[in-house]
Amino acid sequence: MNEGAKDRIRKYTTGLGVEDVGFGAVSDYRSPLSPRVETLFPAAKSMVVLAYKELSNCESENPRIAMGGRIDSMEFARSCTYKVARFIEKEFDAKAMSTPLSYPLDMKPEKRFGLIAEFSQRHAAVAAGLGNFGRNNLVIHPRLGPQVIFCTILTDLELTPDPPITEDLCTHCNICVKNCPGKALEEEGKTDEFKCMKFSQPYGMGRNIRFWMKFIDGSPEERKNLMLSPEFMNMYQAGFIGFEYHCYKCYVSCPVGKKKKGAAAERANHE
Repeated sequence: MNEGAKDRIRKYTTGLGVEDVGFGAVSDYRSPLSPRVETLFPAAKSMVVLAYKELSNCESENPRIAMGGRIDSMEFARSCTYKVARFIEKEFDAKAMSTPLSYPLDMKPEKRFGLIAEFSQRHAAVAAGLGNFGRNNLVIHPRLGPQVIFCTILTDLELTPDPPITEDLCTHCNICVKNCPGKALEEEGKTDEFKCMKFSQPYGMGRNIRFWMKFIDGSPEERKNLMLSPEFMNMYQAGFIGFEYHCYKCYVSCPVGKKKKGAAAERANHE
């Protein structure tokens, strides 16, 4: 029943166009900052982790094209994650809960205003045998590299976990460290979120706070100019898109996953 259930879930999931799926035990989930799974879903036994390949938009220097691809990936991921969760509920008479891919966030000060997620997709992916952490602090998938989005379904269905990946997938070339414009990866094993967000989310919370402080202290004429400024317009747009991402350097600079694609293309040219 157990392996049969996994096969059925895997077949259904990949049939939706999801690149890969891994199975992990809740007891193997280790996130140093996020809440314990028991506080989210006390009866949860297993994690079904779905892996989605990012589109090549993230390689564009145009931030609107890059962010557009991220939005497409997130919408597709949310749709498939819901479908797989409902499949588990209907086919196995089990409970299944999706976890936030990105938003909404808990913005309480003790959660560092959204910097600590309710659930760590990266740590779930590692527990489900879908990769391990690289120098860029992203999870590197053995086939897809770091350009991948993970989304997890928690279920009370007991499923045998997939074995972890023991091979170190990171080449330790430090290209990601050198290419980070915010110098946010200088300390190994840690990302300085505030340095990162200055470039990755230029119209996020920090920019909002600085803008409205200027607005409060400004004269009527200065306030009028601020409301008509490109800065405000970009903040407005980011406000309904989400914390709009403008930097993907740690994604696109990593060589892992690219060599295999090049080799496949070379083989195809000789066939």
